[in-house]
Amino acid sequence: MSRTRTRTRLALALGTAVIAAVALTGCATSDPLSGDEPDGDTGETSDTIVIGSQAYYSNEIIAEIYAQALEGAGFEVERQFNIGQRDAYLPSLEDGSIDLFPEYTGNLLQHYDQAATVTSSEEVYAALADALPDGLAVLEQSPATDQDSYNVTAEFAAEHDLNAIGDLANVDGTLVLGGAPELEERPYGPSGLKDKYGVDVQFQATGDTTVDELVAGNIQIANVYSADPRIETQDLVTLTDPDGLFLASNVVPLVNGDFADDAAAVINDVSAALSPEGLVALNVQSTVDQRSSADIATDWLAENGLG
Repeated sequence: MSRTRTRTRLALALGTAVIAAVALTGCATSDPLSGDEPDGDTGETSDTIVIGSQAYYSNEIIAEIYAQALEGAGFEVERQFNIGQRDAYLPSLEDGSIDLFPEYTGNLLQHYDQAATVTSSEEVYAALADALPDGLAVLEQSPATDQDSYNVTAEFAAEHDLNAIGDLANVDGTLVLGGAPELEERPYGPSGLKDKYGVDVQFQATGDTTVDELVAGNIQIANVYSADPRIETQDLVTLTDPDGLFLASNVVPLVNGDFADDAAAVINDVSAALSPEGLVALNVQSTVDQRSSADIATDWLAENGLG
């Protein structure tokens, strides 16, 4: 559980060199793998698991699910949510002041290894485990993702029998792909579609209006993050990517290397139950229904037999 250490400070009295030992205890903030041993005898310890989250509603929901699952299993939990981005929270994981954080495999791999070229879910997960610095580890990844994806309307998918990105090659006529302006030059943009799946498209920079343009029929394919709640609210179909055009970015628990096995088992059960569609539905509850992360997490755990 929490990496708690006993620190002993020696108070040196001036003059007669009288030494008094004062034992202090508290939650660990030092790296448990650094090799530095605390002075003095072991005293009282704390079993609190500290969980963090990004300043992002979807990430906070996952962190709250972790927290309530652990509390339900008898663990004491402290929440440190809405921390910010990786530069703000990774040092706290590395020094042990945060124990558990929901992360995303592909994006985290790119943070530690910008030269990585793998894209598939399993390859990214394996590469990430190798790229992590000493003292950090990942638990089992979830099927749920939050990554680039190509989407079409449900009507368009039904009309052309579309399930995977490669199926677009069988559609007659011009296909227009919409997304952020930089998508045109990205390896998973028009050139990647042609090289990987044999799909020819015209590109239209649509930016923040991408989903609106798709629903209006002005474009046929939209680049949308896979956990975007509009996939559900606008009845979109996410096309599967069997050949790994996109960098996989599955939800994965990032932990300090001392994370206890019994706590890890609880979180692994959560990860296994969290599906791509399920994550979208959780995000809808937050953005559309305006429910709190705590209430969303409580209901999700109960519905999945983990509460």
